[in-house]
Amino acid sequence: MICFLTSNPFLHGGGLNPANGFVDTLTAALPRGPVRCVFVASSPDEPETNDFYAAEQKAAFEGAGIRFKSFDILDRRSKASAPSLVKRADLIVLTGGHVPTQNRFFLDIGLKALLEGFDGALIGISAGTMNAAETVYAQPELEGEAVDPDYRRFLPGLGLTRAMVIPHFDGNLFAELDGLQIWADVTLPDSVGRRFYALPDGGYIHIDGERQTLRGEAWLVADGALRPVCRDGEQLPL
Repeated sequence: MICFLTSNPFLHGGGLNPANGFVDTLTAALPRGPVRCVFVASSPDEPETNDFYAAEQKAAFEGAGIRFKSFDILDRRSKASAPSLVKRADLIVLTGGHVPTQNRFFLDIGLKALLEGFDGALIGISAGTMNAAETVYAQPELEGEAVDPDYRRFLPGLGLTRAMVIPHFDGNLFAELDGLQIWADVTLPDSVGRRFYALPDGGYIHIDGERQTLRGEAWLVADGALRPVCRDGEQLPL
């Protein structure tokens, strides 16, 4: 399996972002000719939303020259077909959304086990990237989550990487949620004894076998501090 764990691989206004070799490397990882793709939803019970984003992302891939034999949506409607959909796929897309909701759906369909032996390409997008980790850091996102004592910030993931990712990092360390500064009051304290990677859009983790590489801008969050570790256009082995 070759993985592309992205923050957001799409350009504003549509199309795939070619930064840091993403499009070229993805194309090289896919078989020649039309591919079979499975779009794994983050909100399994919102079919209209899933159909919309699946069509939008399919168009972006096609705009980069990737042709499809099939583009199936895996949500609650197709849950029973999950094993056969994954088995025949050339490309799996774990889409973005609410991390805990998607995490529960992955557990529900047994996605971790289904991916064992998968030898195609996999793209994680935002929440999909976060849930690809062995241990997922679910940074609070929705109102109430930052102060909810029952909200779990660490969840079991797919185990494709040990890197815990925080996507869409734009340097805004003063964003607030539930009256707290989400970085100063939650994430930096959570990083004590741990390592998170904050990725701006355009950066991603490339996994090819045992080799895992940061590509593009990335920041390391560890032991209560944050520092840049990779710049746009650079690569850093993990």
